[in-house]
This record gives sequence, structure tokens and C-alpha cells, in this order.
Amino acid sequence: MEIWNKLEEVERTYKEIESRMAEHGVASNPSEMQVLGKKHVELEPLMAAFDEYRKNAREADESRQIIASETDEGIRALAREELERLEVLLPEIERRIHVLLLPRDRNDDKNVVIEIRGGTGGEEAALFAADLFRMYTRYAEIQSWRVEVLDANETGIGGYKEIAFRIEARGAYSNFKYESGVHRVQRVPVTEASGRVHTSAATVAVLPEAEDVDVEIRPEDLKIDTYRSGGAGGQHVNMTDSAVRITHIPTGVVVTCQDERSQIKNRAKAMQFLRTKLYDVELRKQQDAMAAERKGQVGSGDRSERIRTYNFPQNRVTDHRIGLTLHKLDQVMEGNLTELIEALSMADQAEKMKNFAA
Repeated sequence: MEIWNKLEEVERTYKEIESRMAEHGVASNPSEMQVLGKKHVELEPLMAAFDEYRKNAREADESRQIIASETDEGIRALAREELERLEVLLPEIERRIHVLLLPRDRNDDKNVVIEIRGGTGGEEAALFAADLFRMYTRYAEIQSWRVEVLDANETGIGGYKEIAFRIEARGAYSNFKYESGVHRVQRVPVTEASGRVHTSAATVAVLPEAEDVDVEIRPEDLKIDTYRSGGAGGQHVNMTDSAVRITHIPTGVVVTCQDERSQIKNRAKAMQFLRTKLYDVELRKQQDAMAAERKGQVGSGDRSERIRTYNFPQNRVTDHRIGLTLHKLDQVMEGNLTELIEALSMADQAEKMKNFAA
């Protein structure tokens, strides 16, 4: 019964929020209205599921009463049929309620910054980093999400030693947060003349984009340098000192941005990137403090962990954390990541539910 007491408590809070939002003083205060509106939207799915459960539970009780009291066998048969349907439906709704009651990741609704670096494997690793970048941007395009490159270090034949990019969309972080870690590829490199399969790797770091309120940055803690952009990009980029490097002196965190031709735009992008990196440093401190609790969880975000293998000869992708293998690597590389993302999310929810129950 504890869960239902919790739901009734949440329902009281939900109704209080609705009452507050209807008050004239609150309605004329945009900032307070925004806070209340956000909380109302967060609780809405849980309240809808609670209402759905109670409605179907009442109908199940009515069906049981009909079966117990009705003398007409035809009506009793209909009531039994309805009860069977409801007895399948109610546990499904209850499971959904349990999931909605789980503590939410406060970063789930945020934009995301993704950093990809070529690892072991030289030029082939850099090419794989470019493939991962394309895979993620294709997924974002399918969702109609905006992608913005922050910084890139290209190689001569189209790979990336590293690339950092931002995806702007509500809920972007919740979709990409399980991608942090080492991604391994097995294929015949384009640079391999003998046709032998090589193994290379790239690392992915997924950061929730920080907001102004998340991190305080003091101007005196920054060292800002400008320099001439390098790499591909036409003749203009090498003529002006438009690239920006910002060093946060207390932490030693360094970010660069050279994607824009304007130094002002690069500086603004670099500052946002720095804010996100510093926010990530703080998150990692919190996660390290809870290391024992999160050990073995899908969403641990350990960037040294090998999380996935992409086997091109066999058109196979395997996620090692949940033991999932799909023989549709060609589709995955085209940005069709929904099946992987949903499987990882469900595994993480199951782990959290087990801990919640314990």
C-alpha cells in the first residue's frame, strides 16, 4: 500500500500546483509560472497513469460483483471476459507507474554535447570516429534536432582525431546518455591492402549541456587565447585569428572552438562548451561518491568501459552491457538507433526498479 500512499501524496501536490497556477498573483509572475508549469508537466504522465489505474480497478471490481451476483450466464460470461482483459491490463499500468515514480535524472531534458576521439588504430580509428559522428547526426536529423559542431580536428582522409558537437532538443541527453564509453570496430580498413579485418576503437563522452545557473565561472579564472584556425575550411580560415582557446585555470580544463569564422561567435561557443565541461566535472565528483551504488548499472557513464562492438563483415552490432546483438549494423550506422536506445533505457529502468524495491 506504500506506493498508493505515495501516489495520493503526489496527487495532492499536483492539485496544489494547479490551484497555484490559477491564482492571479502567480499567473502574472512569469518566473514562478515557469517553475510551476515545469513541475506540472513532469507530474502529468504519472497522474494520468494513476487515474487510468483507478478507473480500470473500479471496472474490475464491478466485473467481480457481476460474476458473484448475476444469475444470467451470458452476462456472467461477458463479465468474466472483461475481468480477464483488465487483469492483464492492470499490472501493465502498475509497472508504468513504478517507472514514472523512479527518481528522474535532472539532466534528461537538457541539450547534449558529445565528444568523439579516435583511439587505438591510428587513421582507421579516426575514420571510425567520423562514422560515429555521422551515425549520431543522422539520428538527430531523423528526430528533426539541431546539430552544431563546436570543434573538430580532421585527418587527411576524412577522419577525426577528435570532434565535439552539440545537439539541441528537449530530451537530447536522455537519448544519448548511454553512449559514453569505448566503441570498438572490426572491419577491413580502407588503408589495408591485404583485406585483413582490423580492430580499432573510439571513445565517446556524452555531457549534459550546462545552463547559466548550473556553473559559476569567474572571469579572473580564465585564460583566453586566439589563434589562426587550421584544417579544412577554405582560404578564409587561415587569414584571421578567429579560433579561440579558453583555459579554466583552477581545474586545468581547456576548450577550443574554431568552427565559426567570427572570433566573437567562437568565443561564445567556447564559453558554453567550458560551462558544460565544468558541469560534467562536478557531476563526475558526485558519481564517484556513489561509485559502489552505480557499479554495474547501464548508465554508469564510465568512459574507459568497452560498451559496444561494431562488426562490419557480419553486419553485427553488440552492446556488451546488456548482451544485446543486432544483425543490422548497416541500419544502425545510418542513424537507426531507436532499438538500441530503448533497450538500454529499459535495462536501466529495470536496474533502478530493483534497487527501488530493495
